[in-house]
Parts: sequence; structure tokens; C-alpha cells
Amino acid sequence: MVALSDLLGDVVADVDALFIFSPSSSYYERYADADLDIPVVVVAPENVVDAETYVELPLEFDNVRDRIRFGIEGAMENDIVEEGDAVACNVSVFDGDQDAVVRVRVGEEMRSGIYDLFANSRADPSVIRDVFEVAIELGKKGQKGKPVGALFVVGDAGKVMNKSRPLSYNPFEKSHVHVGDPIVNVMLKEFSRLDGAFIISDSGKIVSAYRYLEPAAEGVDIPKGLGARHMAGAAITRDTNSTTIVLSESDGLVRSFKGGKMILEIDPEDY
Repeated sequence: MVALSDLLGDVVADVDALFIFSPSSSYYERYADADLDIPVVVVAPENVVDAETYVELPLEFDNVRDRIRFGIEGAMENDIVEEGDAVACNVSVFDGDQDAVVRVRVGEEMRSGIYDLFANSRADPSVIRDVFEVAIELGKKGQKGKPVGALFVVGDAGKVMNKSRPLSYNPFEKSHVHVGDPIVNVMLKEFSRLDGAFIISDSGKIVSAYRYLEPAAEGVDIPKGLGARHMAGAAITRDTNSTTIVLSESDGLVRSFKGGKMILEIDPEDY
């Protein structure tokens, strides 16, 4: 009689690394003490198990596929794995314990820039995610069915305000609303049809709308064909510690800039 483990052995055969997502200390120690001949990579919000090889997971992903892709991209950014590697991902799907193993082949297409955007921005990762998802939804649906462009500047809001000026009345001037609230997100989508940038604090408070960014454009390198909105979005991140998320009205792509450089370009339909 053939054992089931024999039939499923191909899932972990000849892998180049084992990724364990958010393990308990006792669970991790089983693998750390096994003296495996491959790296054991812990992917979790914090390295509470004191793993030798660790990838930060700054957000909780309910979708297992997204969790795995994010962990692998983080490992690629940290030179733990590379294109062509096979990794076994030990994840929790149902009840909080590791109850599934998924074999994944690492591909260069996994290096999307999303890990850098979420993990290495000054603003809280959940704020970055909420703003990013507003831009993605706008890119998919537009404003009343028509394509729309938008510019969100997230983090270092005080300095950003000093390097910009109002184009019109600021509807958020005396409010204390935060991105991520469904009602507020509807407001952001509605105001996106008007000119100017949204300024959002590290904690997600919407500081202003309708801001004209005034950083100098010298020395900013953006891909050819991108216009003034992208140039301003890139330049403000060079002069401040902010991250910008820009939706293009012309091609519908979402791009992000940090440190004066583009770190992400994605089609909303692919997210």
C-alpha cells in the first residue's frame, strides 16, 4: 500500500527554501532544530521566534495567495530567494495553525514593488494600503464611468503642506476624518475629479485636498510620456519623506514614487 505522504512528497521535493508564515515558537523550533539543508524563512509581522532568516509582513492578508506573494517578494528584495527558485510555503488557511503547504516557483514578475511600498514607507502600512486600494478602485471604475487621474501624497504631511499651496477651499480643513473609512473613501473618489493633490498624514488623517505641489523638478527621473501630475508626485518625494500614489487618467495605471524615483507601476485590473 502506498502512503499518502509518498504521493504528496513532490510538493516539498527539492525546494530551495521553506517559508513559514506567522508560526508559534514551538512550531518554528521543530524546523529550526531539524538542521535542514535549506533556509527556513519566517514571514510574520514581528520576529517573535528570533528566526535567523526573517521577512517582515507589515499587514495581515486574509487572501492566502496575496500573503504568499508578498512574503516571496519581500524575500526577493532581501536576496533570500531569486528567480527560478522553488519554495514551499507553510501557511494557515482555516484555523490559525499552519494547515497547508503550497509549492511556488519564484518568478521575476513577483517583483511588483508592492512590498517596498507597504514595508518601507514612513506612513503606517495600513494607511498606504487603504490609499493604494482607493487608487486601484478608481482605476478600475473611474468617476461615473469615465477615466480619472488622482494624486495622493502620504506621510510627512507638515513638510508637504509647506511645499504646496491651495488651489481652492480645503473641504477637510476642520475635519478629523481618516482614509479607510468607507464614507471617507467615497468622498476621496468624488473629489478626485478636481485638480490638485490629496495630502494624507502618517496615521491616515486627510489633511487637505486641492493642493498644488511646488517642489523643483530638477533631477527627477520619471519614465517618458508621464506628465505634470507624475512629475510633481515624484519631486515631492525627493524633497520630503512622503510616498505618492498616482493614478494616470491617460493610461489608467497606478504608479508610486518614493525618494524621487518610481517604485511601482501596476494595472488596476491585475491587482
